[in-house]
Amino acid sequence: MTKTHHATAANHEIQVNRIQVPQVQGLKWLWHYGKKSGWMTLLFWLVAIAPAWAGLELRVAIEQNVSQVKVGSSTDAVLRDGSGQVLAQIPGMNAVMAQSEDGQIAVNEVETSQLWVEPKRSDGYVFIGDKWYRGRTLVMPTAGGLTAVNYVDLEHYLYSVVGAEMPTNWDLEALKAQAVAARSYVLYQRQNSANAVFDVGDTTQWQVYGGLEEEAASTRAAVDATKGQVLTHNGQIINAVFHSCAGGHTENVEDIWTNPLPYLRGVVSPDQDMQGCQWESRTVSAQELSEAIGYSGTIYSVMVNRHPHGRVLSLQIDGSAGSVTIDGDEMRNKLKLKSTLFSIDPMRGQVASAGSVPAAPLTFQISGSGFGHGVGMSQYGAYKLAQQGWNYQQIVSHYYTGVRLSRIEVQ
Repeated sequence: MTKTHHATAANHEIQVNRIQVPQVQGLKWLWHYGKKSGWMTLLFWLVAIAPAWAGLELRVAIEQNVSQVKVGSSTDAVLRDGSGQVLAQIPGMNAVMAQSEDGQIAVNEVETSQLWVEPKRSDGYVFIGDKWYRGRTLVMPTAGGLTAVNYVDLEHYLYSVVGAEMPTNWDLEALKAQAVAARSYVLYQRQNSANAVFDVGDTTQWQVYGGLEEEAASTRAAVDATKGQVLTHNGQIINAVFHSCAGGHTENVEDIWTNPLPYLRGVVSPDQDMQGCQWESRTVSAQELSEAIGYSGTIYSVMVNRHPHGRVLSLQIDGSAGSVTIDGDEMRNKLKLKSTLFSIDPMRGQVASAGSVPAAPLTFQISGSGFGHGVGMSQYGAYKLAQQGWNYQQIVSHYYTGVRLSRIEVQ
């Protein structure tokens, strides 16, 4: 490790050092030209955004296992097969429809095992499905049809992710903290979960990536200001998970999932009273609750077992069909709640002691706070800390225990 320096953040010390990240191996760009007619359909107008630094290239799955996908370019582009041979040239603001056919990709009368869309100009953008993206496109046959992958520079990818994951009008220090967390998270996933076709997807299962429409001047500024910076622990990039709102306190990772990690510890988060973190109370009848959780009898009572910081670990349901225990996450999913930081109580005046039979069917009131799993950085908490004058180094060091701020170097 070379060129280290230190920055003091609140009562946390963050070391900025350099680590090496291998480059993604992909098709080299082969600048030959070909010509074919009758391939294009007109696309809509696109506002240009100036491109920036190019470095490590990510492979992001945009469409997966679809029967067909529309791909194109904002500028003149070349279509190539997997060997680099030119299949066609397409004018700017046009597209082709790639279709799955017998394990191949059919584009008009041509079949190929891979289809690349490469803008001829560095300021060109690619069109996939119904959105614009930076970089280039690879379409490949997969088990369920076609998968379209956006090959995009890491920093350009983050321009969009930061805007998709956090309001673009939030304080710049909060956006910088989001950029560092998102960069760390995607590189951790790339290292541990990538497959032969793509590194990550574009949904909340990974982190949301919406292409150019999610970018803003603020997200580009936040990414540029933290260029290449990641969070590390013992020299390794961390799994920098984050969530919308902790509701006052984040959780130890093993209390929510299974694998304990030293940098994902529960910490106080100043978001418990923030608008957007509190839920509006709702009521459900005992019958509605039974139907939601698949309980075959009439519910008499619900007893809640909680994690140390308040999230629901499990619930014991007692009723005419006996006693059952439900995991807190399972209850959250069945009731479509925003987090497991919730309470479920009988309405005032109703009998709810375990084993007793109420005089009438119960009605339960559900209320809660928080949004998401509660592990790692709270985005609302980052916003509040930024408003209080914290910088992004302080914010990430608060939510990720004992980490260092490192700068990646692409091999």
